[in-house]
Amino acid sequence: MDVLQAIEQRRSVRRYRPEMPPRSIVRKVLEAARMAPSWANTQCWEFIIVSDAGLKRELAETLPEKNPARAAMLQAPLVIAACARTGLSGYFKGRPATDKGDWLLFDTALSVQNLTLRAHDLGLGTVHVGFFDSVKAAVILQVPADITVVELMPLGYPADGGTATPRKPLEEFVFYERYGASCHAPDDRV
Repeated sequence: MDVLQAIEQRRSVRRYRPEMPPRSIVRKVLEAARMAPSWANTQCWEFIIVSDAGLKRELAETLPEKNPARAAMLQAPLVIAACARTGLSGYFKGRPATDKGDWLLFDTALSVQNLTLRAHDLGLGTVHVGFFDSVKAAVILQVPADITVVELMPLGYPADGGTATPRKPLEEFVFYERYGASCHAPDDRV
């Protein structure tokens, strides 16, 4: 599968089959995450792979009851907790290098995007879960204080294909030269 095909076909999966992906496949998914770019190559991300049903249940309880991914947390054979070391990405000599502060969310998102695309390529499904109590999740997973839990991600074989969600046309969010300017590139160069 080529990259564009993976990007266009990947779906958020909220229903999973019970079979556990082979360790070798999970390792390939994690290798893709490892290859993501990061601020000054700090690679601030860390992953916790959870397969224990009791721990998955505790993690699912950190999601609001109405979060549609809550059932997926229990159903998927694995849940990946994407974590990040604080005060590393976006820092220079121990201080934030830009007005954006800690870049850990940005760098972790790059890594997790690689992970989701490779998972899709290998026949696995994922869903990004960001609406949860990260402090409770950190306690459950015994995460040290200088690490934050960024997202939870069920991982497994999809029970169905999922559905595509509509995307905005480029004209709604691409501007040229200044914010809000026409989306027509000067001389149609872009």
